[in-house]
Order: sequence, then C-alpha cells, then structure tokens
Amino acid sequence: MADAPGRNDPCPCGSGEKHKYCCMNETPWYKNRLFTGAVIALLLVAALLLIGNLFFGGGAATGCPPGQVWSEAHGHCH
Repeated sequence: MADAPGRNDPCPCGSGEKHKYCCMNETPWYKNRLFTGAVIALLLVAALLLIGNLFFGGGAATGCPPGQVWSEAHGHCH
C-alpha cells in the first residue's frame, strides 16, 4: 500500500507542483463545516415542517364536489 505523499513530493494530481503548494491543505467537501452546518439546518427545518404539519396541518380538505362538504370525522367528502 502506498504512503501518503510528503510535503515536498510532487502532487499526485499531476500539476507538477509540490504537494504542500497544491493539494495538501484542501478539505474534502464532506468535511467542510459550512456544508455540514447547511445540511443539519436543512434537516432541522424539514423535521419542524413535518412535525408542524402532523400536529397543526391537514385541516379541512378543499375541492369537494358541489353540494358536498368535508367530514372531519370520516376524512372525506359527503
């Protein structure tokens, strides 16, 4: 198994520069704190919307045919 390149070794990306000047300090996208924070925030918002819809959403359905009304007890138009 190959060892990781040293600071002064050529960069494995093929740029011809030393590893310390080319790719040594790059952080992969999945280890980026901003990306991780954005994903966590998005998941929290989605969870809050889902919970809010379960407890407070739903309500009366619209779109019943003319002459019918929505029945909360049965969950359909009558």
